[in-house]
Amino acid sequence: MIPLPLSTIAELTGGALDGLSPAGGDAPARPVVTGSVVTEPVVTGPVVTGPVVVDSRAAGPGSLFAAFRGERADGHDFAAAALAAGAAGVLAERPVGGPAVVVEDVRHALGLLARGVLARLPEATVIGVTGSAGKTSTKDLIARVVERAGATVAPPGSFNNEIGLPLTVLRADERTRHLVLEMGARGIGHIAYLAGIAPPRVGVVLNVGTAHIGEFGGRDGIAAAKGELAEAVPAGGTVILNADDPLVLAMAARTEAEVVTFGRSGRADVRAEGERLDEAGRPRFSLVTPEGTAPVEMRLHGAHAVANALAAAAVGRAVGLPPEEIAEVLSEARPASRWRMEVTERADGVTVVNDAYNANPDSTRAAVDVLAHMARGRRAFAVLGEMAELGPGSAAEHAKIGQHVARSGIAGLVVVGANAAPMAEGADQVASWTGECVQVDDVGAAVTVLRERLRPRDVVLVKGSRVAGMERIAERLLQDGAGAGTAAPETAGGVAGGDRA
Repeated sequence: MIPLPLSTIAELTGGALDGLSPAGGDAPARPVVTGSVVTEPVVTGPVVTGPVVVDSRAAGPGSLFAAFRGERADGHDFAAAALAAGAAGVLAERPVGGPAVVVEDVRHALGLLARGVLARLPEATVIGVTGSAGKTSTKDLIARVVERAGATVAPPGSFNNEIGLPLTVLRADERTRHLVLEMGARGIGHIAYLAGIAPPRVGVVLNVGTAHIGEFGGRDGIAAAKGELAEAVPAGGTVILNADDPLVLAMAARTEAEVVTFGRSGRADVRAEGERLDEAGRPRFSLVTPEGTAPVEMRLHGAHAVANALAAAAVGRAVGLPPEEIAEVLSEARPASRWRMEVTERADGVTVVNDAYNANPDSTRAAVDVLAHMARGRRAFAVLGEMAELGPGSAAEHAKIGQHVARSGIAGLVVVGANAAPMAEGADQVASWTGECVQVDDVGAAVTVLRERLRPRDVVLVKGSRVAGMERIAERLLQDGAGAGTAAPETAGGVAGGDRA
């Protein structure tokens, strides 16, 4: 973060300084008297020079510790530890016995602080990304692309809520030219709030799907929420919309900014031609833009990665990069966030596809398609857990996924957890399927089933919503690999990461 004294942080957040000692060097010890004029000491407090953190264990010299009250712990109880570790101060809702800015609501104050810091960085362009599926992967690709045009800050993992987004903004400094921010929502008004913290100059809407549809009441509700990003981009900015999704394309009417489209449609401004997948399921295509065409050979897996790449290419074009340079970056990019189509081959030849970060019907179908393509001539197993927050249509959506697995010709389906049970029922409804379906209660049972069945050259997909904890299955399978690679290190989570549509 840019250096700020606690007094300035108090001004930006509407808070009050507390726990400062004038004798400690922050101000004169007593009023200064000059003739008949009495000058009160000006207390600015310590200067925050390090990051803003929400975990006291991450506090260090010059940091600011934001003390959140969680369901299982109260950050205020760890303020002393953060200060002992060198934190310059605490953003708190009550005095903590040390330098602090006391506010009514830490969550709201964090957003105000981020907005205030961003206002001091006029050279930083905010690029907002939203959609029902693919936000994080696309955010990672966009960050890789725009880095070619200047210093870039982007969040690790899915820092896409009212805590994670401002924490990302607060990592920016005077060198930052691009802030790539993922914007999620659990209802109407959420994206508008995030855009108020970090007003976007470029806004990207990927798709309107079924993620968290139970909380929105339908796809029209999701579209209303996602369209708030388009509305937030001002005239002179750029809104980038998916030409292949009618609900997204209709958002062009909700903005005064320039509209650029991407997709497979021939009418898209930025599109893919000659698309195919190699034997490992990695896309190859020609990137077509108004400025020219360039070949792309991606290292990411799955046809769904093409749309994400096209969105990133449209952003690259908006910041002035030529198509050849954009294509080069897209061809070099590897997964940057954990548990998203991580493909690892064990020493015994079993391939594990860890896509366990989250799941909804659209992303699960896409992952199953990747599995079927990768496993041509090999046995494939889909290990699927619950897709959460689908509302009254949950059972039907799970059954459809089971049917999709069976029609894909996959050798085995392992359904994990009672809430995912309709997948097994759906698979059984496909009379032509000759594969095996096993339903288990938990992660441990799923691992046991797989250990009994897997043999060299098999391919295993692991996927489910966060609540299902499916990543533990992938991790155990990789541990079984006798010297094979391990899953990607944890890069996000906790209150900052969130799990939003």
